[in-house]
Amino acid sequence: MEKIPYKIYLTENEMPRAWYNLRADMKNKPAPLLNPGTHQPMKAEELSPVFCEELIKQELDNDTPYFEIPQEVYDFYKMYRPSPLVRAYCLEQALDTPAHIYYKFEGNNTSGSHKLNSAIAQAYYAKKQGLKGVTTETGAGQWGTALSMACGYLGLDCKVYMVKVSYEQKPFRREVMRTYGADVTPSPSESTAIGRKILAEHPGTTGSLGCAISEAVEVATSTPGYRYVLGSVLNQVLLHQSIIGLETEAALKKYDIVPDVIIGCAGGGSNLGGLIAPFMRDKIQGKLDARIIAVEPASCPSLTRGKYAYDFCDTGMVCPLAKMYTLGSNFIPAPNHAGGLRYHGMSSVLSQLYDDGLMEAVSVVQTDVFAAAEKFARVEGILPAPESSHAIKVAMDEALKCRETGEAKNIVFGLTGTGYFDLVAYQRYNDGEMTDYIPTDEELAKSLATLPVID
Repeated sequence: MEKIPYKIYLTENEMPRAWYNLRADMKNKPAPLLNPGTHQPMKAEELSPVFCEELIKQELDNDTPYFEIPQEVYDFYKMYRPSPLVRAYCLEQALDTPAHIYYKFEGNNTSGSHKLNSAIAQAYYAKKQGLKGVTTETGAGQWGTALSMACGYLGLDCKVYMVKVSYEQKPFRREVMRTYGADVTPSPSESTAIGRKILAEHPGTTGSLGCAISEAVEVATSTPGYRYVLGSVLNQVLLHQSIIGLETEAALKKYDIVPDVIIGCAGGGSNLGGLIAPFMRDKIQGKLDARIIAVEPASCPSLTRGKYAYDFCDTGMVCPLAKMYTLGSNFIPAPNHAGGLRYHGMSSVLSQLYDDGLMEAVSVVQTDVFAAAEKFARVEGILPAPESSHAIKVAMDEALKCRETGEAKNIVFGLTGTGYFDLVAYQRYNDGEMTDYIPTDEELAKSLATLPVID
């Protein structure tokens, strides 16, 4: 077989013209969002005060397999897409493995991550609806940065509630958002009723995505001309991120490569859901027999230690109920966790697939994650984001298994972005100050005890 180039590039006309909706091919559809008051499935008109109209249609559609990418969004994508699929020859050599390792690199844009794929789509639909601006939350800051870029490009106002621990640890990520015109507030804050309530109940808290979501939703629903947008978890976000998997599929097909193992980091599910979409379709249809692995932090283990149940999407308990693997909406991850992946629940789509046994999940501690990140950086030349490094860690583990068995498996993982705004975390690791925190069974039981009771 001809040696595969270091990077496999697709040409512009090979970039997908439509997003793929995996739900259309799922035998068991994800459970619907429920109204927190009535416990009945949410209707479009009930979601309209919170989300943009077109995004509501995408959120609720379980049957349409493809949604055409609007021309304006497609033109924006051309600034940084298609993104390369890279054969990690140097990593393979360093691991002395017969495995073939590939990574889809989403860090070749100013936001430094895959988040821009959905940010520009959501901002476009807000602009098309005639709105003045949008509100959102951000954890590690990648989503907030991406949305700030998209809103700056389209001339929309952007209000970002950033998890307090990240706001303090990542001042430069915050300043990028401000450079693109966003208003950034550490969450929980005194600027909203929900923020003040959370601070009263949890004095000195470093925050969570659930807290920030509550504040962003409150501001969106109380400010005329604004709507709320979310960077992960929701069906619409996984739809937009399917461009990652569709491009990966096209690049692999160029060389007749069939993946044996597909790996992605998992916090709320946007990156993993986007990467695996077309491959999971083929697995459901019996055309592919690949292992699909979700990798989450041991400090926030929703899939591996959570409960599959309806729960609030936010700490303030004002958002719809979603059936997902969850640690409880009151769960606040330990502040020592350096990256993102801090959401208390998992995408309903991925939760259903996991519950159906169609994919696996593992959790890893952050010192092991950073050890893998530094090894990868030294041999592949890219400083990876801590989130992506969860996938790197497990990809390396799988490659080492191949060394033991002699199998030349094709391993594909998602490199969601770069880690240049995460240097404080790298410094703590290099100085030996980074520690691992794994919540106890008692801590999780206390949080899970707050799950709502659904008749």
